[in-house]
Amino acid sequence: RSYDGSCAFFQQERALTLGDGWFLVVGLGALFALLTAAMVWLEQRGSTPDDFKKTSEFFSTAGRDVALGLTATDVVSKWIWAASLLQSSNVAFKFGVSGPFWYAAGATIQILLFSVVAIEIKRKCPAIHTLLEVVNVRWGPLAHMVFLFFCLLANLIVSAMLILGGSSVVYALTGMNSTLTCFLMPLGVSTYTMFGGLKGTYYAAWTHTAVIYAALIVFVWKVFVGPSDIGSPDRMWENLQIAAQKNPVEGNDGGSLMTMVSGPGLIFGVVNIVGNFGTVFVDQSYWQGAISARPSASWRGYLIGGLAWFAVPFTLATTLGLAARALDLPVTSAEAADGLVPPAVALHLLGKSGAFLVALQVFLAVTATANSEQLAVATLLAYDVYKARVNPNASGAQVVAVSRGAVLLWAVVSALAALALRALGLSLGWVYLAMGVMIGSAVPPICMSILWRECTGPAAIIAAVVGLIAAVSGWVAMAAQEEGGVSVDTLGKDIPMLTGNLLALLVSAVLAWALSTMSGGQKYEWAKLDELTRRNLLEHDDNAYFHYDDSPEPRKALEHAYSTAVKTSLALTFALIILWPLCSLPQNPFSQSYFRWWVLLAAAWGHIAAVVVILLPLWEIVSPRLRRKPPAQPESGESDEMERMQLDQGSGVCVSVQPQLVIPVSTAVDLNERASNASSETAEAAPLESAPQTRQDQLADRLAEALR
Repeated sequence: RSYDGSCAFFQQERALTLGDGWFLVVGLGALFALLTAAMVWLEQRGSTPDDFKKTSEFFSTAGRDVALGLTATDVVSKWIWAASLLQSSNVAFKFGVSGPFWYAAGATIQILLFSVVAIEIKRKCPAIHTLLEVVNVRWGPLAHMVFLFFCLLANLIVSAMLILGGSSVVYALTGMNSTLTCFLMPLGVSTYTMFGGLKGTYYAAWTHTAVIYAALIVFVWKVFVGPSDIGSPDRMWENLQIAAQKNPVEGNDGGSLMTMVSGPGLIFGVVNIVGNFGTVFVDQSYWQGAISARPSASWRGYLIGGLAWFAVPFTLATTLGLAARALDLPVTSAEAADGLVPPAVALHLLGKSGAFLVALQVFLAVTATANSEQLAVATLLAYDVYKARVNPNASGAQVVAVSRGAVLLWAVVSALAALALRALGLSLGWVYLAMGVMIGSAVPPICMSILWRECTGPAAIIAAVVGLIAAVSGWVAMAAQEEGGVSVDTLGKDIPMLTGNLLALLVSAVLAWALSTMSGGQKYEWAKLDELTRRNLLEHDDNAYFHYDDSPEPRKALEHAYSTAVKTSLALTFALIILWPLCSLPQNPFSQSYFRWWVLLAAAWGHIAAVVVILLPLWEIVSPRLRRKPPAQPESGESDEMERMQLDQGSGVCVSVQPQLVIPVSTAVDLNERASNASSETAEAAPLESAPQTRQDQLADRLAEALR
């Protein structure tokens, strides 16, 4: 295909027809919606109206028993935005090899570190539905409302950005009306979100992510193996040398595309790291994923999911982003900013089938993440607005009804927000970098709500609000010093974006720590958090209590899991953003053999991630060893007794409100089984001979007898 005289790649006729666009958005959208709905129906088939799977608890938490494979796949699905597929290739196109690395590493460490929050939820408040329930219990209604604003803002930015990126690609390839696309995509998703609840999002995550990874593998083989205009890492290396001589990269050492010594690449990496903390830790969907996972899968799922997601921007952008440079495609900076590098390369190499494959990837990424965002917002509005402020005595059925209405409402709101971004002339890349400025200041207080007992409510509120003001002020001030004054273009430049993102995170963290310390600290008792958040349960859920799968010593298991999560996440973070870049600096620029190794690593990572994401959930279904035996249903009156239990985090005992009954946590967790076993014994059964009972055993037996 010749591009002589072309000023832009997509100035020629559309790669796909308008009918292809309708088939993609409406036809395939309906197909995946029906597939997800069918999977939910099959799971609930035969259940009675009072079955747990019909309750509000199951609708919003999926029973808090999701296994490792689906948890990891759901994490990947949430984090595969349109930007992951599109903007990662844009930074590869702009900066060379450093772009894919900094995009991937800079947005992976947040998921890895969130594994610590995930296991802390299981240790301290396993009965919560939203992160704001923790905020409300610890810091009161004012803080609750303040952080509700930040959470909804985070969901709005993410949802609008997803739709903006998806509609841009569909319009560029098919000519389908972008306004119509902005509404059709989220409304189509809302149909199965309303029906399936959180369990439906897991099924959608698996089906969508499997296709995305399959397409990724196709592109890797086409570019680096062929047949294609590149066909091998060596040929790409040679072409990139020529491309750098023709159009050297400003800020890269020697103008090379094959170096990690890149000033703009490093700046992007810092902005990416800082900005993405907000879109993980302030996004209810990630907390919801941790809440719904079984304890052993919560932290492991985020570690495995983060490493698997790394392959999406790293492998895909190393493949398609660098290929655009190596092929010398006439992609303009405006087209690149709108995320059109991948479709340009796919169209060049595979024709219309390649263009459709990219469009399908983007569509599935948008709908899978939109599914999670819609349910996250619905849960916030149902529990933290309707139940907390409007109807404190709401029933489970009422909460589900409000959740379903909120899903539909958010589909419309997010579409309007995407249209607003387009009307303002804000590109996908601009919005992606500006996210941290807007929501980054909420990250430190929200983390402290579950990680640091000394943080006070006033300190958390002041830190978040002042941090936002400082971030916006610094952002605008630095843009004013650019040529042309404050404008969309100058606000989008590297230094203003870097300043705003750093101020949001650092000012908030310093203020929250300093103000809490100066006031003497809250000295919050974590046992109260478990006790008070448990009151928000609308129906009984065995998995909402202190446990670690089937471990006989859950407290020790949870403490070990917490320690492992902290050490592993910190080690991986250090390896990704410090050790790896330092090890790459001596290769400046990359030699042909080193680039060959780099490509091999990217390709291998992509293949392994695809196997994990696609096959692990299936293996858990077919392998009896990985199935967890569901907990027995409690007898009448037992749930009320268990709800009166408090976890003393300091002493490791479960304390009942009944006097003189203090038993080990492991015994309290096992009471259900003991009571069930005891009630099934016949009157004629002779007592077992054993050593004299200790006082602890006597007290445990007394409580078991009371439950019977």
